[in-house]
Amino acid sequence: MSGRQVEIPLDMPNQLYPNLGEEDVVKVLHHRKQKWNSLNGYVQRTVVPRHKRQNWNKFTIPQNPSKFLKIGTNLQSTSDTDGVYEDEYSCIPPPVIMILISAIEVAIFLYDAMIIGDTYSLRGPMAQTLIYNPFHRAEAWRFVTYMFVHVGGFHLIVNLLVQILLGIPLEMVHRWWRVLIIYLAGVLAGSLATSITDPHVYLAGASGGVYALIAAHIATIIMNWSEMEFAGFQTFIFFMLATLDIGNAVYNRYSDKPDPIGYTAHIGGALAGLLVGIYLLRNLEVKSHERFLFWAALIVSFILFGVGIAWNVLDPSHWK
Repeated sequence: MSGRQVEIPLDMPNQLYPNLGEEDVVKVLHHRKQKWNSLNGYVQRTVVPRHKRQNWNKFTIPQNPSKFLKIGTNLQSTSDTDGVYEDEYSCIPPPVIMILISAIEVAIFLYDAMIIGDTYSLRGPMAQTLIYNPFHRAEAWRFVTYMFVHVGGFHLIVNLLVQILLGIPLEMVHRWWRVLIIYLAGVLAGSLATSITDPHVYLAGASGGVYALIAAHIATIIMNWSEMEFAGFQTFIFFMLATLDIGNAVYNRYSDKPDPIGYTAHIGGALAGLLVGIYLLRNLEVKSHERFLFWAALIVSFILFGVGIAWNVLDPSHWK
């Protein structure tokens, strides 16, 4: 609240709780002011943090009150963590976008498997149409639709589990359209990054989108640090998961028996998820340094996507 006071008419508690007497507990301390940011749809709130809220049972109206009851920031401090972010979890509307994407991926996988009788082959009609083919870059849809193609059941199941487990919690707080944009941005960033660093590698799978979701969790922790419980621990967990897996992927790619899969997509997807997440996901209480992060992430992400697209448009040597 930064030292400001909020004036609340004395009849407000009676209006909210008509069954309470004049000297009963006042339950109006948790005052929230909502203001929509027209640029990104963030909810900017002035919230009384939980660790600054006084015990409800100890706050009463004086016998001779003045016209207004002034509530400032000199509230009794406790050791409770804030947890305002956790209060935002909601199943309305239901989080279905990652489930829908997963269902489409399963349907395409099963269709090709039934047509050619092999789950590891990329000769199926859907795979041939959707896979990222570095020699058919003029077919621009391939930069995104490769996320629907998977090589083997294990590859599919791992991606499905991770994207559902990570996507649904994000969707419950930030809504489906933000999660969808971040997921697709990770997929696109993965193919663009691979087209530059590994220009002859084919891409299949949703790993770029999955890594974007991992990094999006880190982004929302950064932008809602003081409103979130155990923010440091959560950051450590997500950072270690991403680092270990990417490290293992890079090692396998450049070892004596290299894996032919392009792992640059993982790094590109993670970077996109972090940058896009910082300026797209909800920020419950905007602070000055977070405004700087917002604009920095927005500018850097547009530059990187622009470079990746321009690289492919201006170098048609692989077009067909």
